[in-house]
Amino acid sequence: MAIVDILLPVKNGADFLAESLDSILGQTFKDWRLLVLDHGSTDGSFELALACAESDARVQVYSFPNAKGLAGLLNEGLGLCDCKYVVRHDADDVALPDRLEITLAAFGEMPGCVAIGGQMETIDATGRHVGEANRPTGKLRVSVSSMFCNPIAHPTVAIQFDAIERMGIRYGVDFTGALKDEAIEVEGLVEDYFMFGQLAMAQLIDNVPVKLIRYRQHGANVSKTRFLEQMEDSLKVSRYLVKSFCARHSVRYFDPAPFCNHGGMLFEFAGKKNFDPEFEVMQDSLRSALGNSPELDRELAYRKVIADKKVAVLLWRYAKFRMAHRPEMDEWAAVRSWALRSVRGKRNIVGSVDGLPT
Repeated sequence: MAIVDILLPVKNGADFLAESLDSILGQTFKDWRLLVLDHGSTDGSFELALACAESDARVQVYSFPNAKGLAGLLNEGLGLCDCKYVVRHDADDVALPDRLEITLAAFGEMPGCVAIGGQMETIDATGRHVGEANRPTGKLRVSVSSMFCNPIAHPTVAIQFDAIERMGIRYGVDFTGALKDEAIEVEGLVEDYFMFGQLAMAQLIDNVPVKLIRYRQHGANVSKTRFLEQMEDSLKVSRYLVKSFCARHSVRYFDPAPFCNHGGMLFEFAGKKNFDPEFEVMQDSLRSALGNSPELDRELAYRKVIADKKVAVLLWRYAKFRMAHRPEMDEWAAVRSWALRSVRGKRNIVGSVDGLPT
């Protein structure tokens, strides 16, 4: 039994798989087992992984061509695990050499966490540096921001395996039972957001403040090929998480949709621009449930910015926000995209969002 089991799902990822595998082989922490989960590849990915396994016994390759989406594939992988920590890694990303070492040390430094993620550098298909992708730190910050976006970078995450077994943690399903009669399932696209969001609602997940991986952006990313569908599913999860949070804390429900910035975009509401009254409802519910804190103040500060989507007001509010806070999680991208598309007369996201609950 290794200390760490690493789940690496792949489907036709041969272009970047070798570099991804090499980045695991080069880890400073050596007590790991890599489980490559092939989802019916036809481009040589399976054979490439097998060749790696022949040269290093810590690499094991499994084929699950009929797994039900990425969630099903990863759940198959969880069923193979026998370790202390389960780590996620993607077939097109590059793990920094001390990624595992940093993550395992963080579990000792961040008590109360059953899962830990981290920061990442973004690169393009050639490996050229594109930018940084800052994630919030602090369990409360992560918890609140999870209602409006996914603050956890899936390919940076490690989870305590005993918590997975004890809590029945699986991808794509509600393992908390917070809304038993309204439970949803998520097969793919946002299966990670649903899992980590549930942990965040219980303040069981956090991010380390250092970079763990180089995240590759390219034309075949799901976030590129199925963006609109992913945004719709993200909003579905946001609403579910908020509903479960409000039920757990016995506070008034608020619709998170006007305050979401999934994928660096804002949602459109049939011409309605100002949501300051809805913001007050949201703020009251969050403060009633969580009390007052600098962490909550920081999150609410940005949600106040995007509560009014008239371009001049939005840009003015963001300018004041930026004087006090470092942007995270595509916060500036969402404001910039909305402003540019509004000026050009284009619609801003998947279409109008219906039905703002009162």
